[in-house]
Amino acid sequence: EVLMGRDDFLVVLESEADVAQLAPDLRLLKQVRCRGVIVTAPGSTTDFVSRCFYPAAGVDEDPVTGSAHTTMTPYWAERLSKQELTARQLSKRGGNLRCTMLGERVAISGKAVTYMKGEIFV
Repeated sequence: EVLMGRDDFLVVLESEADVAQLAPDLRLLKQVRCRGVIVTAPGSTTDFVSRCFYPAAGVDEDPVTGSAHTTMTPYWAERLSKQELTARQLSKRGGNLRCTMLGERVAISGKAVTYMKGEIFV
């Protein structure tokens, strides 16, 4: 199954193993006319798993992608008839997330590391 989200393609595979074993041709993905490609499947220990590829934006594979989970969560919430879901992104660094449907919005939580702080003056 291939769907188009607001900014990304969403590709749904059969199993977690299928997602884990992906070896995409990033040169070809860079030519896809969207921000990126999200690949997801049911998880073995979580509700769903994913990997996210954004080579056109200079990020071959994003380690843990919050924005992608705003696309995947409504899909999996409907498919699994659940409002609170657990997720794991299977990148090399990887990460676990808790995703909750809040009407038209998605709340995402999990462990994070601050990698930059800054201020903007207008």
